[in-house]
Amino acid sequence: MMPHLDAAIGVVGWGSPCPAPARGSRAVLAATGFVVEEHRVEGGVRRVTSGKSSGSLTCVQDRLLTREAGTPAPSARRRAGVRSWLWGPAFVAAIAYVNPGNVAANLTAGARYGYLLVWVLVGANVMALLVQYLSAKTGLVIGASLPELLGRRLRRGPRIAYWLQAELVAAATDLAEVLGGAIALQILFGLPLVWGGLIVGGVSMLLLMVQSRSGQRPFEFVVMGLLLVITVGFMAGLFVSDVSWPEAASGLVPRFAGTESVLLAASMLGATVMPHAIYVHSALARDRHGHRPAELPRLLRATRWDVVASMLLAGAVNVAMLLLAASSLQGMGGTDSIEGAHSAISGTLGPVIGTLFAVGLLASGLASTSVGCYAGATIMSGLLKVRVPMLARRAITLIPALAILATGVNPTWALVLSQVVLSLGIPFALAPLVRLSSDPELMGGYANPPALRIVAWIVVGLVVLLNLALITLTLTGGG
Repeated sequence: MMPHLDAAIGVVGWGSPCPAPARGSRAVLAATGFVVEEHRVEGGVRRVTSGKSSGSLTCVQDRLLTREAGTPAPSARRRAGVRSWLWGPAFVAAIAYVNPGNVAANLTAGARYGYLLVWVLVGANVMALLVQYLSAKTGLVIGASLPELLGRRLRRGPRIAYWLQAELVAAATDLAEVLGGAIALQILFGLPLVWGGLIVGGVSMLLLMVQSRSGQRPFEFVVMGLLLVITVGFMAGLFVSDVSWPEAASGLVPRFAGTESVLLAASMLGATVMPHAIYVHSALARDRHGHRPAELPRLLRATRWDVVASMLLAGAVNVAMLLLAASSLQGMGGTDSIEGAHSAISGTLGPVIGTLFAVGLLASGLASTSVGCYAGATIMSGLLKVRVPMLARRAITLIPALAILATGVNPTWALVLSQVVLSLGIPFALAPLVRLSSDPELMGGYANPPALRIVAWIVVGLVVLLNLALITLTLTGGG
């Protein structure tokens, strides 16, 4: 056997019966001659198998070898630089942008104020595109998630305080997602909200099991399938509603109409630029592609396309929801809840559109609660270096949502308020992201250039100003 291959493979035995191969390996039989096989798989991982025999069957067991960071990819992989199979992490993060909180905030804004707040959604989605790219870029370049980077830099006290606010944000996220799924099951099948919440939690556990047992790629495919259902469900009504496009265009002019419109704007911003999506995207990109400095140019190029495509899709769905509410629900009674909005949509646009809307809401709840739990685990492990099994975490975080459902609180208004909590948490995720992604010592030549740095800090400033306006107007009762 060739010496360098002896070090690369594990030889089970020459001419001896083959033992059962270990998980992640493969047994190979060769009758004669020298055999060398190389199998390349996604993520820079390769299999090398060799064996030699003189007349009797040979059994050789191979194992996975991971190419060291910095080793150039094969030419075939290089030619596939921007193929769509590199996409996926941004579409998982995009689920956070079409969750039930978005539905509640967008429908309420459209039903109460018509096209007034279209500019908020458009601006928020432009911000989201920038923010999600910076998050993914940071994870790829440094090889660590945003929570991990913060965990390394903060002392114990500040780190725990930071984790507590991040967990509060994650809890608000989970509340919105479980509530939305429960409302959808009540609309479709008449189930009590508590039972609906339990079902949503159970199905989300199954989705998380796909990620735990089969890896990230199958999980991405499942989530992207649900995103397709969400898109169809929420955009179907737009094609049969009577949208006033001149009024929609006028909604691009920034303005408010009193305290409650500012509250809704903050809610829409929190539902769009979501803190947990900022934290998790850095981990999703890193876990999917690994830390491979030599391949960063093509990975970042593919990531830009991934982010642009996913954010445009999520933005289109959000704007469609607001336009649907503005054109079909404005001035109608009972539309201050998702259930009432569904009833109005069914009565105005037909039961088929109403059913599609409810199915989209259900898919939104199922997908977003799984991604939210994934984000919560990323935050905890990065900041506290504590890893709680994903299913155990899912069971624990389900309790507050079920408790709120059991108290009989208006679920739609609870959804809107949960998005306000998310809006208040955005600066705590966004400011560190801009700071770290602009640091040449960490990012090297991939640090944010001056122009991008200025734009990113302007985004942070706008978010902070909106939150300060929200707090001031709410406390003073200004209008």
